[in-house]
Amino acid sequence: MGTKTDGRVERGNQSRRLILARTMDIASVEGLEGLSLGRIATELKLSKSGVFALFGSKEELQLATVRAAIAVFAEHVVTPLRDLPPGSARAWALARNWLAYSADRIFEGGCFFYAVSAEFDARGGPVHDAIARAQRDWVEYVEQTLREGRAAGDFTDDVDVPQLAFEVIALMEAANAQSVLHGNTSAYERAERGIRRRLLADATDRGRGEIEGLPA
Repeated sequence: MGTKTDGRVERGNQSRRLILARTMDIASVEGLEGLSLGRIATELKLSKSGVFALFGSKEELQLATVRAAIAVFAEHVVTPLRDLPPGSARAWALARNWLAYSADRIFEGGCFFYAVSAEFDARGGPVHDAIARAQRDWVEYVEQTLREGRAAGDFTDDVDVPQLAFEVIALMEAANAQSVLHGNTSAYERAERGIRRRLLADATDRGRGEIEGLPA
């Protein structure tokens, strides 16, 4: 009995992973409103009742897609930083990881969160709240990275951390938007140069040395 149960659970987990891989790509291109249990069942040749059993509603499918996208984002942008000590080099690596995540089309439509934030920014409800929380957590993480860099002596004591984080994120998102719209990569190069200059402007001599010692 236990073996049969374990087999059903594993098949369910495999189906869930398959579904969410597809829904993340759909949402990054068409938005979360483009998702439906019936559509996913048809595209992936699964039973609609089986998809319903895994998610229960369109809203739960949307929420699960957001949660899955957070994990993918962390894997590509945040996790690679784990061995880097706090400082300007870590902040610079974080920015470059984000640009690579968008440029490499980890999600088919570019940055997943840029796409769905525009879709749900003026709405209410659980899906809006999940997206807003993910965006807020990202901003706080960038700010934390910069504050830790300041504490390490790599940024000046009077650096306006929220302002610097805002400008860095704005350059990232502008690159994503232009690349997705126009189908070119030059925006990422421009954003990378702009972010590097912006970090250098608020860095100490030590911090500038850390950034300038890395490949441009």
